[in-house]
Amino acid sequence: MQYLENEPLASYTSWRIGGPARYFVQATDATDLVQALAWADQRNLPVFVLGGGSNVLIRDTGFPGLVVRIRAHNLRLETHGDEARAMVEAGAPMAGIARRLARQGWAGLEWAEGLPGTIGGALYGNAGCYGGDIATALERAWVLVNGETQEWSAERFAFGYRTSVLKRMRADGVAWRDQPIILAAAFRLHRDDLTALARRMERTSHERRGKTPWGASCGSVFKNPPGESAGRLIEAAGLKGTRIGNAEIAARHANYIINLGGASSDDVLRLIDLARERVLAMTGIELELEIQIVG
Repeated sequence: MQYLENEPLASYTSWRIGGPARYFVQATDATDLVQALAWADQRNLPVFVLGGGSNVLIRDTGFPGLVVRIRAHNLRLETHGDEARAMVEAGAPMAGIARRLARQGWAGLEWAEGLPGTIGGALYGNAGCYGGDIATALERAWVLVNGETQEWSAERFAFGYRTSVLKRMRADGVAWRDQPIILAAAFRLHRDDLTALARRMERTSHERRGKTPWGASCGSVFKNPPGESAGRLIEAAGLKGTRIGNAEIAARHANYIINLGGASSDDVLRLIDLARERVLAMTGIELELEIQIVG
């Protein structure tokens, strides 16, 4: 394992924003991860575990500890007639796994076509779209807790809308040493017609392309309030196309903030604050972040 010093993090995120990590290492399996955590513990360093970098804003000041990027991506399939279980490591791309399984005629994750990020990140934030989400697809997962691997049921994640017990623990300030880290997940699948699967995924892909603005972004910045659309609220506040520095609230979908090239984390944070203030003043609704801010 190679520990890099002052490694720029922008290239590891979909926003292409982020300062350096004091130390950075890539883990390809659970053994690597345990070693990296022990290495950080010996030096009394905070740790941030990074997956696909699709739902995170890293500040330009970077991260003052060790960033561990999970790269384990193996898939194992157990079949039982028309039912199956897919065991997938946390670093595997969510959309890539969905496509791979669909090409073999297995349904259950096809809603994730085009969804950015990794399996681990999807569990962490209960990713979902187009009628599906992790909470309904997950059977169980394996997590690392204080150096030991534990098997968790889906219920133990206490999933909510775009959240889980893991995400809430980090938001509540639980020490990184006590935060479970996702190693792998098992998903329930069922046999389906290849043509029907391909058509559903193509419809999802087409709809996603029609809504997704061009440019570097993290996807949706805010959660949708109950019965509302965050994008519609921001649009109604007259903020579509608003720019600060090199960041812009997208004209196509107002719940996206685009890095036009060279945007800073402060540019994005100022737009986030502006959207929250305007929507709160106009509607009384307080927008809640879907993304995670690091650093």
